[in-house]
Amino acid sequence: PMARRMPVDKLSDEIGAILAEYGRDIETEMSEAVQKVSKAGAKALRAKSKQTFKGSGAYAKGWASTVETGAHSAQGVIYNKDLPGLPHLLEHGHLTPGREHIGVIERQIIADFTEEVERGI
Repeated sequence: PMARRMPVDKLSDEIGAILAEYGRDIETEMSEAVQKVSKAGAKALRAKSKQTFKGSGAYAKGWASTVETGAHSAQGVIYNKDLPGLPHLLEHGHLTPGREHIGVIERQIIADFTEEVERGI
């Protein structure tokens, strides 16, 4: 952008406006990153669950994601809509040993989110 002349007493307002616009851009980038990795995470959990637990596939098919947005936030939630109590038991075990399938995907989601945000800003 072309440099502009302005009185010194207006500089503070101009810097504030630029920072506010940058903040809105960052919020948009982060919200888009949350949406992208949440959707991809649910898809990855469906695939990993199908691979880890053979059978009817009902557990694997249940993975879904939603994004909850607030005034200045976005939170992705990945959950099993069909069998909500089962993921914890299968991951950590109860009467039988658990089989990690969520943790590995969680670590990948965190890495993917970090990469998306860094690329966006």
